[in-house]
Amino acid sequence: METAVPWAFLVPLILLTLSPGVDTLLVIRNTQRGGWRDGLLTSLGICSGLFGHATLSALGISLLLQSAWAFTTLKLLGACYLVWLGVSSLRSARHRDPASERSPSPASTGAGRALIEGLLSNLLNPKTAVFYLAFLPQFVDPARPPLSQSFYLAGVHFGMSFLWLGLLAVMLGRLGHWFQREKIRRSFEGITGATLVFFGFKLALTRL
Repeated sequence: METAVPWAFLVPLILLTLSPGVDTLLVIRNTQRGGWRDGLLTSLGICSGLFGHATLSALGISLLLQSAWAFTTLKLLGACYLVWLGVSSLRSARHRDPASERSPSPASTGAGRALIEGLLSNLLNPKTAVFYLAFLPQFVDPARPPLSQSFYLAGVHFGMSFLWLGLLAVMLGRLGHWFQREKIRRSFEGITGATLVFFGFKLALTRL
C-alpha cells in the first residue's frame, strides 16, 4: 500500500462521513445535553470504534459476521442499545427542570459516559462492521502486514470523521444556551429519543 490514499478509498469514506445517521444524531444529542465538550468526547468515542472494526477486518475475525447467529446477535445488541438511548431521551423529555428555566446552561453528563456512548454506538453498528469487512480488504496489500495497513486506513477515516463530527459539536455548542431553554430542551429530547428508538427498531427488523 502506498502512503498516498487512493481516491477510490477517499470518495466513499467522504460520502459515508457526511451522511447523517445514528452517530451524527448521538453527537447532536450529547452536545445539546452537555455542551461542545461532551459532543467532542462522543465524537472521539465514535471514531475510536473504527480501529476496532479495522482490527477485526485485518485479523479475519469479522468473517464471523457471515454466520447468521453471530450477525443477528450483533444486530440485536446494536438495536437494543439504540432503543435504550432513545428511551432515556424520552424520559428526559418528560422531566421538567425548573432550574433550567432560571439559568439555562448545559450540564455535562460526564466525560466517561459521553466517550463510552460514542464508542458503543460505533462498535455495535453492524453496518460499519460489514462496510469495513467488504471495503477495507480491497486496499490492503496481501504481501504486507494487514493490521498496520488497516490501522492506517482507519486512521484516515478517523481524521475525516472526527473533523466533521467535532466541527458539528463545536458549532452546536455555541447554541448551547438556546438548546437549554426548557421547552426547546424537552422538545429536542423527545424528537431525538423517538428517532433513536425508530433507528433501533429499523435496525432490528432490517436484513443487512
